[in-house]
Amino acid sequence: MNAAQPVIVVGVDGSDASKEALLWAARQAELTGSALVAVTSWQFPAMRFWTGMMAVPDDYDFPGVTQKNLDHAIGETLGDHPTVEVSTVVVGGPPALELLKAAQNADLLVVGSRGHGAFAGMLLGSVSEHCVTHSLCPVVVVHHDTPTD
Repeated sequence: MNAAQPVIVVGVDGSDASKEALLWAARQAELTGSALVAVTSWQFPAMRFWTGMMAVPDDYDFPGVTQKNLDHAIGETLGDHPTVEVSTVVVGGPPALELLKAAQNADLLVVGSRGHGAFAGMLLGSVSEHCVTHSLCPVVVVHHDTPTD
């Protein structure tokens, strides 16, 4: 990325909503000549200590597994030869806060929002809502409609 190139940050967690956000962000990056940065985060499961129910080995590679999942989501969404170069960032921490940190100097932040049906579908998810209300740059929320039975 050069200093004059615009930057688009997109949150990707592997969900259908985030894949739609990634696709939208990639198309926008191609149209505007922007650098595209896909960001995902992981959190150590604190409940493991309280309940003893989560059997996560002490040497589990949260960053490594998260990077593999991010790479898989990018490949699945954009194919083996995307039309734009995608940089990836994997960080440990709450998703909304980490996205805001990653987008501090960005020109645009793109996030997905899962649909929840008629009335509830008008509401944003907690991560997208937090990003919209606290971001220092413009935010695009790509709405995802969950199929109903």
